[in-house]
Amino acid sequence: MIKKLTLAAIAAAIASLPAYAALKEGDAAPSFTAQASKAGKAFEFSLKDALKKGPVVVYFYPSAYTGGCNVQAHTFAVNHDKFTAAGATVVGVSLDSIARLNDFSADPNYCAGKFPVAADADGRIARSYDLAIREAAPGKKDTRGIDIDHATTERTTFIVTPDGRIAAAVGGLTPAANVEKALETVQQLSRKRT
Repeated sequence: MIKKLTLAAIAAAIASLPAYAALKEGDAAPSFTAQASKAGKAFEFSLKDALKKGPVVVYFYPSAYTGGCNVQAHTFAVNHDKFTAAGATVVGVSLDSIARLNDFSADPNYCAGKFPVAADADGRIARSYDLAIREAAPGKKDTRGIDIDHATTERTTFIVTPDGRIAAAVGGLTPAANVEKALETVQQLSRKRT
């Protein structure tokens, strides 16, 4: 009986841990196109087209206008010039609607018009990267007091090289540390190219 309880407790503990991306360094990154917003203007983002310019930092985050996601977007915006200097493009991906992302992408406190954020409303892109999706929690509100009426995905960042391969998958870090690790990775890639 004790063994059964112990195994059940271990299984429950494992199930409660955050899931990390199944896609790892060296895996092919699923290509995608999605409606995105930059500085409040919607457009069609294509990973394939962005990779023609250099590495792409594809960062998945739970929801616009939530604590950690606000910090992460702001940290990407503040460091945008460093990502650009390393030859990298940044794109955020969430299950938010394009209407929410139009606001978030232009907000001077968060994305500040520096990089696009893509709408993955049906979770297709997140699932292609093997990320867990959680249904919306009833009554949950964002930092503006507006209902969050969409599912969320886990915070994971993929650095994709121009050949379509994942150079790194960054998860399990605080929002700011996630950005710092992504920047460190693209700077290392930049040094290897020169």
